[in-house]
Amino acid sequence: MPKHIAPKLLSWASEIDHGTIDQAARAARLPFVPGHVALMPDAHVGIGATVGSVIPTEGAIIPSAVGVDIGCGMVATETTLTAADLPDTLDPLMRLVERRIPAGVGKGHDDRAADRALGELGRPHTGLTPKQESTVACQFGTLGSGNHFVEVCLDERDRVWTVLHSGSRGIGNQLATAHINGAKRLMRSLGIGMEDYDLAYFTQGTPEFTAYIEDMLWAQRYAMASRARMDRVLGEALFRVVGAGARVRTINCHHNFTQMETHQGKELWITRKGAIKADTGDEGVIPGSMGTRSYIVRGRGNPLSYNSCSHGAGRRMSRSRAKRELSPASLREAMRGRTWNSDRAAALVDEHPEAYKPIDQVMADQKDLVEVRHTLRQVFNYKG
Repeated sequence: MPKHIAPKLLSWASEIDHGTIDQAARAARLPFVPGHVALMPDAHVGIGATVGSVIPTEGAIIPSAVGVDIGCGMVATETTLTAADLPDTLDPLMRLVERRIPAGVGKGHDDRAADRALGELGRPHTGLTPKQESTVACQFGTLGSGNHFVEVCLDERDRVWTVLHSGSRGIGNQLATAHINGAKRLMRSLGIGMEDYDLAYFTQGTPEFTAYIEDMLWAQRYAMASRARMDRVLGEALFRVVGAGARVRTINCHHNFTQMETHQGKELWITRKGAIKADTGDEGVIPGSMGTRSYIVRGRGNPLSYNSCSHGAGRRMSRSRAKRELSPASLREAMRGRTWNSDRAAALVDEHPEAYKPIDQVMADQKDLVEVRHTLRQVFNYKG
């Protein structure tokens, strides 16, 4: 159950540090935040706004509260396959996925079939340079880096699922960064003092607000369509390796986004940074870290969380600390029995399970936010 840990700050996290509380409290003190800020069980310090926070705003939007990976989220597909259908090794799948779903900083492909899908997305408000146009095309349907991943999992029935985490890639970052910096300049030009200029905002009805919303909505569409494309490619690769299989259903959800919703009898902008919408009946995907479980959930529609839940396990170590304190050998041990990028263990130490909060505790903390429908265990993991 949630606790009031500061004025206008409600937390579901059983593990939370003072830096996270202080950062979230600064957002809660903004004059256009009419209610409390809700901290999910995976909350931790972010850039500008707290990761794992849900921020209601009235008549204003904070670009950094959505963050630089606009529309980042999860897609999971249940298949007709079972554990008995899988081959003794998924190494051939790793080779196919590495070719068909490029991963890593700045990575793209020259698959021009993406042009058809991009044509359906419309255009962002901000004009794109020729270089950005090229980036938008070549990075569509690519994974990115950091904690983005591709997985094959088994649920409690031994049914096979594919799971994928990705966002709006380079173009989402560039659009978000431009608006975040623009908001900071605007605050200073208007002489508006702030505790933290990383929480700079746009006021509804202004040209800057309209430009940001249009770019953000476009980046959300781009991210969701890109995930859908990779999900199809992943399923095709899996079915080719197995020699059979079909899709049953797919869940595709954002966890870095904002939208207008009705809460407390008011029309409010609800910004979820590292949180997913969990209204009554909403299906969602909550991944753990490498080597741990993930969950398919159904929302309970808890109004105190603004109908939200966590987006994952949440970091307990910074990337630099994880690289200092954790080892490739212990990561290999944690990933034993799975097909994964074992040859890149040294580069993936910052994604070690011990760098994250225990996902089982995170799920226990939010029993009043979601109902667990399926529990997934990894058999295949591919990261950028």
